[in-house]
Amino acid sequence: MSVESLRERFSNFVDAELRSLEILSPTEITLTMALQDKARDFDWITLQLHFSGVSDAHIVDDTKLGFIDMSEGATLLQEGTLVAFATGECYNIEDIKNQTLYIIAKTLKTSESAF
Repeated sequence: MSVESLRERFSNFVDAELRSLEILSPTEITLTMALQDKARDFDWITLQLHFSGVSDAHIVDDTKLGFIDMSEGATLLQEGTLVAFATGECYNIEDIKNQTLYIIAKTLKTSESAF
């Protein structure tokens, strides 16, 4: 699934609930969130974003994820060979590096499960 289709399907992650952030290795991170899915008539689901080839990140402790305001959603973009995720609205990777939480990686895979 493309970055653009993910943004559209999940309405730019507006009002998503960040559930967990797992560091699997120095270059692999999984972010889990609950959010509404446009493809399922806005039913809530759990979405995992699996980042590989992480080159830069600013992460927060799991206990603080619930305090991150997601009312403005998040940014997911692809720039060249990199994919980036950040809280808030950003327009490029340099902008992303100013956010509370961001991950920049080479690849992104997603998985979905029940809320």
